[in-house]
Amino acid sequence: QVQLVERGGGLVQAGGSLRLSCEASGVPLRMYAMGWFRQAPGKEREFAASISWSGGDRYYAGSVKGRFTITRDNAKNTVYLQMNSLKPEDTAVYYCAAGKYSYSRSGSEYDYWGQGTQVTVSS
Repeated sequence: QVQLVERGGGLVQAGGSLRLSCEASGVPLRMYAMGWFRQAPGKEREFAASISWSGGDRYYAGSVKGRFTITRDNAKNTVYLQMNSLKPEDTAVYYCAAGKYSYSRSGSEYDYWGQGTQVTVSS
């Protein structure tokens, strides 16, 4: 059983930066592809970024490409989301997810989810 714990959310002004982390326990993280998703109030959950098992392949949503960077440190069992040039529309609860077989943009492809961390960007 994989347990995921996100950290690093908070309140930041527009243009600022945050780094989210997602630490896994229960199994070696290298066995899973990882994704970051987000859900804003009143909206459906949406894909933000994903990374393959080794970290060699990464995908980003168009809305975050060039501003967000997903990385992983399998030795630390942790995946990160560096968020720069934040905008008010980035305000959401951010979730990390682990996928045994896929790192697609579809949340249904992931097997385990964290509880989420709130990111609020003020204008």
